[in-house]
Amino acid sequence: MTTTVEITWDAASARRAERQFLAGPAGTGTPVAEVVGAMLGAHAQVLSAAELSVGIRADGVTRADVRAALWDDRSLVKTYGPRGTVHLLPARELPLFSAALTAVPTGPSPFPPGVRLTEEQADEVVTAIGDALDGRYLTLDELSEEVVARTGPWAGDRVMPAFQDLWPRWRQVMHRAGWAGALCFGPNRGRKATYTRPVRGERGERGADAGNALSAFVDRYLHAYGPATPQHFARWLAAPPGWVTALFGELAAAGRIEEVRFEGAPAWVAAGDTAFPDGPARGVRLLPYFDAFVVAGQPRDRLFPGKAYQRALGGGQAGNHPVLLVDGVVAGVWHQRRRGRRTTVAVEPLVRLTARQHRELGEQVERVGEVLEATPELVVGEVTVGPHA
Repeated sequence: MTTTVEITWDAASARRAERQFLAGPAGTGTPVAEVVGAMLGAHAQVLSAAELSVGIRADGVTRADVRAALWDDRSLVKTYGPRGTVHLLPARELPLFSAALTAVPTGPSPFPPGVRLTEEQADEVVTAIGDALDGRYLTLDELSEEVVARTGPWAGDRVMPAFQDLWPRWRQVMHRAGWAGALCFGPNRGRKATYTRPVRGERGERGADAGNALSAFVDRYLHAYGPATPQHFARWLAAPPGWVTALFGELAAAGRIEEVRFEGAPAWVAAGDTAFPDGPARGVRLLPYFDAFVVAGQPRDRLFPGKAYQRALGGGQAGNHPVLLVDGVVAGVWHQRRRGRRTTVAVEPLVRLTARQHRELGEQVERVGEVLEATPELVVGEVTVGPHA
């Protein structure tokens, strides 16, 4: 008779912190791409937040090191990742992400019929984007002109509602072009973003070895964030829950994943990956907007206990506020305001901190300053700015 492994929240949280380089940072000299790979990507809609996510996980790393990995040695790629949001991803893993993400079924379009692209049009746009960007760096306006020229005027119709404006129709599938390996970000041209096509060795192929890619992708996710349910994975990936449930069933039948009991309920880990720390996570950390640890961390009510559930979640969504992490759970929010070479770090704890935790908080603030290459000042008190401020 097989005995199902029982896993507590404390044990799961401690293992996640270890594997995310939050229990202790990666040693000096660890490649930046290795740190990003352990996170399964660093959310980079705000690049400074991604730089901080990476920097706090690796000794001696500053924002300059992250930028060098991105623009100089190109061990990182800035592109569209899970949930269709902008991420930093390891360049060598881009084919895996591409094959896995393009295999996820696209849900119904959120746009009305007169705005949508057909699947044929979407494929035409993605191909046009890749062709236009091959060996070139284009601004968004330049890319738009190229896409319309290669497809037709319908692609340029300004019908897509976005931020109190209307965008050209083709932009609905910009993230899909990123998933397909047809597009990634290039260095800014002045204040304008540019886009290019990943170099050939980084590109993925849509539909290429999708089954193996999905299996490897789930394995990577469970290694970093397990135990997890299909619902947890579906939420992290923004994938159809029913499709994910079926995928987990196939992987379980193939012996690729293993069922455990997590806080008394069924959940999954990669097959054989059932070793967990004996004690809970320890230490104080400052995590920026949309840090991978909180975005993927489940269940939400355990990661955001008590007051943190209301204070640090924006409409139930993790990542809207930078958070103070104490012993593996969210215990406050924070905000930094930079002026030149100085930055003020305001921290609002939601629990009483011990003397040791106050000391660790001070050390974290110093580390934030090092990563952002600024002289920091800690202010403890109410954070009055809202999410995304």
